[in-house]
Amino acid sequence: MARSKTIRPIISILALLSGSSIPATNAEDAIEYWTDYAIYPMRCINYNNYDQIMYAMFEQSSNHCTDTPVGTYVTSVPTFIDAYLEQMADNAADAGQDDYVYPDAATYVECTYKQINGVDYYLQLGCNDDSSTKLAINIYTDDQCTEISEVNGYDDSNIQADIGLTFQKCTPCVLWMDKNDDEVDDQYYVNKQTNAPLCSAMWAYKSDCNGKCQLMGKESVQREGWNKADKVLLSILSLFGFGMLLAIVKKRQNMSNKDALLEQAAISAAGLQPSHILGIFALLILIITMFALLGLKKITWALLLMLNIVLFSYLMKLTVDSSVKETVIGPDGKIVEKDESDDEDDDDEEPVSPTSASSGQYTNPELPQLA
Repeated sequence: MARSKTIRPIISILALLSGSSIPATNAEDAIEYWTDYAIYPMRCINYNNYDQIMYAMFEQSSNHCTDTPVGTYVTSVPTFIDAYLEQMADNAADAGQDDYVYPDAATYVECTYKQINGVDYYLQLGCNDDSSTKLAINIYTDDQCTEISEVNGYDDSNIQADIGLTFQKCTPCVLWMDKNDDEVDDQYYVNKQTNAPLCSAMWAYKSDCNGKCQLMGKESVQREGWNKADKVLLSILSLFGFGMLLAIVKKRQNMSNKDALLEQAAISAAGLQPSHILGIFALLILIITMFALLGLKKITWALLLMLNIVLFSYLMKLTVDSSVKETVIGPDGKIVEKDESDDEDDDDEEPVSPTSASSGQYTNPELPQLA
């Protein structure tokens, strides 16, 4: 446990080198009891040319870091990890684990010299190039670990950073262990509440994270692409819509003149022209295609489903209209169905000649004369 005794001086030196704040000496800012507090490591960012860990402090650990934080702060990665390792060692000792072993990556909390293939390098813990919620052991060219050594835009080494720090997890500042009253005295509880290595160090060496710092800490939203199932369903809906469009074109070709005129009147009453309908339809297809290429899945599904519903509704209307026959009432009061073909047959009939018409005229019968 000798490492814990040297933690405070190391933190002070690292804070000075990394530009972190000097420990607060304001009595009003000091926190004596850490029982109810919690810390929430958010992510690792490069801020002011230093790899720093952004974290938030909460007054009520029972709320699991869901309420408004006391503040959001940053401190250098070495400063944070050094305090974190001291907290882990303290927890292990409190649990009765006297043989606690620091992880191998703890060696690189400080700037460490290492020769690789005959070339001098310096290694230190910092942020991972691929993820803001992971740490990495970065490579530098100077003994102060300020000049990074990049290869293809990356400065991470292939050494595992097995620190065990979990980002975006609410951690109480005081972790109580199961102990019998016979094992401890009253002073144990006082020391436990006032001695929180991680939280007390992070409160002492905090730097406010506002404005630009907050923007850098925001998680970049990566749109989820189209997976195989999405592509299959997208193809089915597209083919279904295309099939309905072909059926609509065929139905309109067989539409009667009467239905065509009624539809044209309805469109004109809405202040539109057939060319407007075609333009809106083409624009909607273009918009759906653009959203699909951009990977905006929700709005693409919504518009595609809406288009299919509209096409299906119009196709059903045309189908129902074409199946309805015109009905007339005959002289005897019976309903007679009349097809469009009947009208065409009537038009094809030859006109009745005047002679035939006259032969069918009614004449009065001759009555016998009375004597």
